[in-house]
Amino acid sequence: METKPTQEQAQLHLQIYDMRREARLRQGRDWIFKNYFVDNLEDAMRIAAPGTETGALAMMVFSYWEQACALLNYGLLHEGLFFETSGEFFGVWELVKPIVPQARERFVNKQFLAHTEKAAQRYEAWIESRSPGHIAAMRQFMKQMRAQPATAAKA
Repeated sequence: METKPTQEQAQLHLQIYDMRREARLRQGRDWIFKNYFVDNLEDAMRIAAPGTETGALAMMVFSYWEQACALLNYGLLHEGLFFETSGEFFGVWELVKPIVPQARERFVNKQFLAHTEKAAQRYEAWIESRSPGHIAAMRQFMKQMRAQPATAAKA
């Protein structure tokens, strides 16, 4: 049987949630899900290069979720509570996943988004044991979202 979150874990969870409401981070989260469709590091640098406005938005979102996932991975957040209420990090991981190996190599940082990756792997197993097919459905939905900008541009 899964344990209940402690008061400290619940309080930290609420603080993490409250941070998500910050206006600039909300702007970044909105931008990521509408625009961050990359297949390689070159694509990522083209649409969100360091030192650009969009680069700052992307890194704000990536670093926010990396920090939240680090807290989770170190046991400071309750896994069940986090996974039940914070699935957005998995969507961010799915968007950035294609460039992570290249970014780790280029910037010689094997830890780049390592906490997000670890949490995403655990989440995938966790949600599939409770809601089989969810990950496949989510990935299909994200493919459709990726195709929408191209479809809208042709209209």
